[in-house]
Amino acid sequence: EDDVDRVEAAAATLTPEQWQFHRQGHQNTQGKATKGVKVALWSDEGVATTRLVDDACIFLNRPGFKGGPGCALHRAAMERGVPHLEMKPDVCWQLPLRRHDHVDDNGHVTSVISQWDRSDWGEGGEEFAWWCTESPEAFVGRVQAHEELSSELVAMVGSEVHAALVAYLVQRHPQPAPLAVALPHPALRPKRTKR
Repeated sequence: EDDVDRVEAAAATLTPEQWQFHRQGHQNTQGKATKGVKVALWSDEGVATTRLVDDACIFLNRPGFKGGPGCALHRAAMERGVPHLEMKPDVCWQLPLRRHDHVDDNGHVTSVISQWDRSDWGEGGEEFAWWCTESPEAFVGRVQAHEELSSELVAMVGSEVHAALVAYLVQRHPQPAPLAVALPHPALRPKRTKR
């Protein structure tokens, strides 16, 4: 509920120039005007998802939109100079990172941060656009992932764990790491052709 409240409050600050479906966000699912912004749908199990417009997220500005394609919340955060995790739904700002929590028999929790994959979403993952983990263009940054995603990592594991990670990486690589890596991400590996 806190996530939904935060996202709906952020959506209320968007302008029609930033958000293609601004009008629909200010209507309920029957097309009637609401007080404030209503973008969440609740399942019978109590799970919230964003409303859809033409089978896609209500925040997804489509190609051809005058304000530009992409997530309206993400664009607004960039324009305002605030971390996008302050405006986007939790499941969206965490991508491409995924946190797995494992609890042992003694109640000790081990958290592992990894990359989301299609299989993590079950059958529905096959339908998603996985630009951030499968497109070579997503891997052209000049900043290491732990630096680029520091806000996300701190939000997911806390500042103490993040500081320990950074200290370990600095100790391991005192000089800035070269851009080339020994084992490139699968999205960057050349595709083999069958003969």
